[in-house]
Amino acid sequence: MRISRISNAVLLMAIGAPLGRCFPQGIPVATQQMQLSAFSAVTPTSTGLGQGQNLTVTAGADIAFVALRRIRSMIEIRGTYPIAAGNVDKQKSFVSGPVIGYPVGRFRPYADFLIGKGAINYLGGGYIFGSQKYISSSSVIYSPGVGLDCSMTHHFALKADLQYQRWRVPVAVSGHINSTFVSLGGTYMFDFNPHHNRSR
Repeated sequence: MRISRISNAVLLMAIGAPLGRCFPQGIPVATQQMQLSAFSAVTPTSTGLGQGQNLTVTAGADIAFVALRRIRSMIEIRGTYPIAAGNVDKQKSFVSGPVIGYPVGRFRPYADFLIGKGAINYLGGGYIFGSQKYISSSSVIYSPGVGLDCSMTHHFALKADLQYQRWRVPVAVSGHINSTFVSLGGTYMFDFNPHHNRSR
């Protein structure tokens, strides 16, 4: 009977030892494995067609995955919609793609490469090119960019963002135009874990 009790105790210790080693590794599981943030910004835009200018509202969201060392990988979606379109053309777009960030203290610089769809409305009764008048067109968009978030609180950061968009259009000899978007706004970081370590 005594040997049996000793055997049981040894068995429990053997099982408990690896579990005890697992507990410290299990602590990060309580932290967020993915993080969600949303942003909005005002975006002055050079449309790339003649002297075209838009004043655009930009909004989007990022899903950030667990960082590999200091590098953070994200997936982003964003849309732009003009609220003042000038007199040449009006561009709206919806794009998504990967974002790579490298946090340094309260600053989070990043680079992205987004792909999506866009639509152009040509103003002033249409845009004449050759013998055709074009009222609107649509295009696949390629949009590389860079930006910087500056954390002000645990949840809020200021955002500065620059995007360069390449459109295919029927109203240019080259068959494409290049738009430049400069955004200034803010980002809100959601925290779904009340026990998240805020010292980071």
